[in-house]
Amino acid sequence: MTHAGSSIVLGPVAVVGLGLMGQAIARRLLSKGIHVVGYDVDSQRCSELHTAGGTIAKELPELSILSQVLVLCLPDHRVVADVMNTMASKLSSGCLVIDTSTGDPAAASSLGAECAARDIDYLDASISGSSAQVSKGEVIAMVGGTEDAYRRSLPVLNAFAKESLYVGSWGNGAKMKLVSNLVLGLNRAALAEGLAFASSLDLDLENALEVLRKSMAYSRIMDTKGEKMIRADFSTQAKLSQHLKDVRLMIDASKIELPLSLRHRELLEKAIAMGFGELDNSSIIRAIL
Repeated sequence: MTHAGSSIVLGPVAVVGLGLMGQAIARRLLSKGIHVVGYDVDSQRCSELHTAGGTIAKELPELSILSQVLVLCLPDHRVVADVMNTMASKLSSGCLVIDTSTGDPAAASSLGAECAARDIDYLDASISGSSAQVSKGEVIAMVGGTEDAYRRSLPVLNAFAKESLYVGSWGNGAKMKLVSNLVLGLNRAALAEGLAFASSLDLDLENALEVLRKSMAYSRIMDTKGEKMIRADFSTQAKLSQHLKDVRLMIDASKIELPLSLRHRELLEKAIAMGFGELDNSSIIRAIL
């Protein structure tokens, strides 16, 4: 099931976690005329959202009073669990939680069942795309949970995603995100290795990238990361350390060996040891050059 379109939503939406992705989602919602109430432990991030027109909650539990719709944009499932535990006594029946964090599928499945027992709708709504693509409304949302909750979430999802896909029960959104990120990450690593190889052959990298884009080797990652790799522009769109977290989740969740991902993990760990963890994931090229 897929949906795209409407950006109409009633009432404010709370966004918990105002990092790169959370900030992009919050600003996208604001651009659609949706009032946003934000919260983050980083006061600078809160100030940025306030400047953009959002309201800032002083404490997490305050969000449950201000909104019945919570969008979580957090680093991993452990932080999600901490936030949900902090808000547990405040979340009322009928509340909708849209969790865009990339985390452990088993944790998302358990949290969905726990929320359902309290008449709270929980969705693991993973996003395919970067914060820069969220800002342009170019991402895809892959959503696990009940179909009724999915339908309830569409006005919010459609405000920042060009399309949403319902993928089944709780945890399936997180599983699909890992599958998507596996292919995406390996495409990025393959591009980095290809450009490093071209450099070793003394080829002009601008020309090499142009040829790759026009050849059967083309992937969309060339459009978003190719120039960054060539120009060593590692300004952060998506942190390299975050993708290592995802690769580790893939390896832990898989029932088969993932040989390319095992090597990818080594490259990412090398890049982090070199100091690129907080920079853009295109900096993986530095672990190869």
